[in-house]
Amino acid sequence: MDLKDIKHPSDIKQLSIEDLKKLSEQIRQFLINELSVTGGHLGPNLGVVELTLALHHAFDSPKDKFIWDVGHQSYVHKMLTGRTDQFSTLRQYKGLCGFPKMNESEHDIWETGHSSTSLSAAMGMAIARDLKGEEHSVIPIIGDGALTGGMALEALNHIGSEKKNVIVILNDNEMSIAPNVGALHNILGRLRSGQRYNWVKDELEWLMKKVPAVGGRLATVAERVKDSMKYLVVPGMFFEEMGFTYYGPVDGHDYEDLFNSIQYAKKTEGPILIHVLTKKGKGYKPAESDKVGTWHGVGPYKIESGESLKKASNGPGWSKVVSDTLMEVAEKDESVVAITPAMTVGSKLEDFKKKFPERLFDVGIAEQHATTLAGGVATQGLKPFLSIYSTFLQRGFDQVVHDICRQNLNVAFGIDRAGLVGADGETHQGVFDISFLRDLPNMTIMMPKDANECQDMVYTALEHQNGPIAVRYPRGNAKDQPEKRPFKKLPIGKWDVLKEGNDAVILTFGTMIDLALEAVKEMERDDYSIRVVNAKFIKPLDEEMLKNLNNIPILTIEEHALQGGFGSAVLEFYEQENLPMPYIQRMGIPDRFIEHGSVNELLEEIGLTKDGVVTKLKDMVPTKEKRA
Repeated sequence: MDLKDIKHPSDIKQLSIEDLKKLSEQIRQFLINELSVTGGHLGPNLGVVELTLALHHAFDSPKDKFIWDVGHQSYVHKMLTGRTDQFSTLRQYKGLCGFPKMNESEHDIWETGHSSTSLSAAMGMAIARDLKGEEHSVIPIIGDGALTGGMALEALNHIGSEKKNVIVILNDNEMSIAPNVGALHNILGRLRSGQRYNWVKDELEWLMKKVPAVGGRLATVAERVKDSMKYLVVPGMFFEEMGFTYYGPVDGHDYEDLFNSIQYAKKTEGPILIHVLTKKGKGYKPAESDKVGTWHGVGPYKIESGESLKKASNGPGWSKVVSDTLMEVAEKDESVVAITPAMTVGSKLEDFKKKFPERLFDVGIAEQHATTLAGGVATQGLKPFLSIYSTFLQRGFDQVVHDICRQNLNVAFGIDRAGLVGADGETHQGVFDISFLRDLPNMTIMMPKDANECQDMVYTALEHQNGPIAVRYPRGNAKDQPEKRPFKKLPIGKWDVLKEGNDAVILTFGTMIDLALEAVKEMERDDYSIRVVNAKFIKPLDEEMLKNLNNIPILTIEEHALQGGFGSAVLEFYEQENLPMPYIQRMGIPDRFIEHGSVNELLEEIGLTKDGVVTKLKDMVPTKEKRA
């Protein structure tokens, strides 16, 4: 069967193992070819080709429910459910989403983008199934990296205790984005190297029957011996004690092994965990040999060499500016500690790890733990810097409230990917952190306009000894190289006037500074005089400056949600201070989730453009004749 002929999972039901092997080769070549043009999550999808085909061969989607944890490994699933011809639009504006999407297909029954949610969703669906008296399988597919997330362990505990019929597929490739860390990773390592679990278990049970059941202390000793032998011989007891029937490890690239395991699971009552070993990037040498996560998600590349086709930028990546500054400060200050939840590579902390391995703590996919861990470090007089994506900090919100801000601890947050991120879409846009941070007592928030200001903000955050402080910075590259100069500690809550003007004032920060200056340049051609302020401190506001702006129209611009954002803070200031309310308009991200596309396309869609700013200003400011 040819890949292009598959429109529904039922089309592969009658394929033999040999036919499935040929189809696997077609799928891998298709992915390598298509993603070389569009970019995307290549490594995870090359690793799950056989697993996905085996699951769709054995189960009946959408009656049976597949729940893809994170979802970046769902490309093969999309292909088998009739979307192969849309892959040229993958992650493009108005094109195929890089994650499961309900409005794309009835086979996408759960939308994801963050890790560790699949097991909780599966338990919810299993409860609903049983209450409604329905009969179908619920199959969450979760990676070994995602299993370290607190939600996943909470859900495992619940599923196991309730004895629900859920078939968990543990896709173990020893990596999430980067190599995994932690004790659970080590447990899985022992499972990988162990014998086939069920054979050992059967042999052990036969042996235990030979132990005589006698009374008194001898019987107690015999039971202890049995339990001890289980733990010594049967590594899968970790999951067995959680209430699961464990099966594995299974070769995730061997159809016969996969089919046998799945059939076993379908016949077994209660929760099942099938431990499947896969090779991330299988079938493409550059991706297979990747040990640091480079091929987890990629832009366009040359198929022959794996060389990236990304255009070179004049400036360094924002993450690199932050990490280099962090490292430079750490060289002189031994109290600086870096913490990250599985984002050593993404946040460019590899060099910091090499130079200060004892001061870099990658806690795995465990954002809540990372946040409170930083708080614990801070109580002992050290200077923790928590490097975390904006969209992932959402997961540690309660810990920011309860453990950091409430105790007014000196934790520095490096909020990476703040603002629109583009192709990863709505689950990854970092456009809510101002809203959920600025309402917290004791929190300070700032965002740089360029690499030099970024350096100073990181330094300021590490030197700040008056509670938690956050530096937001976007995805991509700064426009300039940072100067080699001593870092400056910035006065908290003070803004800079970048351009004078008397007809109106723009208050903005970060990525929107250049947009504002471009718009003002356009306005000057029509004899408008517009002031531009770098409102680099989002909290606290520059109250002294705001008190002197009540007789001039104010336009706030932010690459962030309008609700609860920076513009809202400005409005609140005038109300709280009981000052005359100036004419204020706000520009930002509307009250909806922004889907995938290039950042420029998304900004155009929501009106955050030079023309949009010019139009808004001309509506706010009288014409030249009226001003005269």
